[in-house]
Amino acid sequence: MSEADRERWDVRHAVVGPGTPMPPDGLRGRLELLPGGASTPDRGGLPAGGRALDVACGRGAVAVWLAQRGFAVDAVDVSAAGLVAARALAASEGVDVRFLEADLDAGLPVAGPYDLVVCQRYRDPALYPALAAALAPGGLLVLTVLSEVGDEGGRFRAPAGELGGAFPQLATLDHREGGGEATLLARRR
Repeated sequence: MSEADRERWDVRHAVVGPGTPMPPDGLRGRLELLPGGASTPDRGGLPAGGRALDVACGRGAVAVWLAQRGFAVDAVDVSAAGLVAARALAASEGVDVRFLEADLDAGLPVAGPYDLVVCQRYRDPALYPALAAALAPGGLLVLTVLSEVGDEGGRFRAPAGELGGAFPQLATLDHREGGGEATLLARRR
């Protein structure tokens, strides 16, 4: 990512107010798909939901929401300002999240396996294989990107069918495109 992009995200995150924990867009109304029985408090010493990775976490709304549901969360973003806000949100909600500042153009800075990998509003097709590889067997990928379907094109928008064809090694649970977004829910076999 260019330094100009990093600075643009820092400015954007610095001027936005405090966030609110929320589920990833792709799971709204579909929380039963969360791996590991995230509402079950005892898994023999393991986190209730297992391990989760939030890629391009921004101000941490999804990461904190996952931590509240018993996931051990690693969350990655390029923006130092976004991560300051994310850490403050986690502290105000009384949860632990491991936040990492990293440029995702260099790849994922963490290793799986993860029971859940979430990435929303960040599109880098070169990163798709790493997202799939980070999943544990039975792990769930929740990916939402901007799409050309139902909206204008642009360099950050996925062409029609991109997500549906990008993860042949995963079992697709749901794939939707429209209204300028594309979402994929898929599980590692």
